[in-house]
Amino acid sequence: MAIHNQGSAHWEGDIQGKGLISTGSGALKQQPYGFGTRFDGKPGTNPEELIGAAHAACFSMALSLFLKEQGGYTAKSIETTADVVLEKQGGGFAITKIALKSVVELPGADEKKFEEIILNAKANCPVSQVLNAEITLDYDLLN
Repeated sequence: MAIHNQGSAHWEGDIQGKGLISTGSGALKQQPYGFGTRFDGKPGTNPEELIGAAHAACFSMALSLFLKEQGGYTAKSIETTADVVLEKQGGGFAITKIALKSVVELPGADEKKFEEIILNAKANCPVSQVLNAEITLDYDLLN
């Protein structure tokens, strides 16, 4: 079974132009993006921010699944951020690193088992698998 989700973008002008980005669900609808939102801190979004949000969401969901399946755990909460690094390389730019940071509230967890599960989630969430950047993970277990 294949699940299809869609995002779309509209762009006007050269690299200094402007665009609008939307998601099929309507969660984002014609959100502005462009050179200024990507490189100059102007209001709006950018592709790296969206990748970070998608990666954090995917990782958190995968972790909740693996905690249940592999440890019998249900987390009280999982808070994940993804810091996406965009660097100039040659004549262009590349996403070179994504640093995941997850704070997991999981009373009674075995730390060794938890580490095994969280590293499995990092390696096997679908977004981690599709990205070629170096992906690091820092986490805190709150008992």
